[in-house]
Amino acid sequence: MSESRQPQNGQQNGHVRLPLGVAPRGFRGRVDAIEVQQQSGGLPPAEIENRLLELGFVEGAHVEIMHEGAFGRDPIAVRVNNATIALRRREAMAILATQDDHA
Repeated sequence: MSESRQPQNGQQNGHVRLPLGVAPRGFRGRVDAIEVQQQSGGLPPAEIENRLLELGFVEGAHVEIMHEGAFGRDPIAVRVNNATIALRRREAMAILATQDDHA
């Protein structure tokens, strides 16, 4: 999944594709890829990618941003399939998603 070649912010077949870390509350879409940057925190990129995959952020999974923290909009609550997970925005930046048509 980390080998995606599409631009992080932009269009993919006419649909908006962006990292979940910049998506607004209410965003609904599908996971396209996990792309961890080196500056994503203290853990190695492979470890962060594995943790996100274990939480259910796999290609094709439905995601929705349910809530944002009051201070700095961090953390965010993301529903992935039928589970709700809290993520820091810097971790959510590694999750690339395409917005649903009806969102």
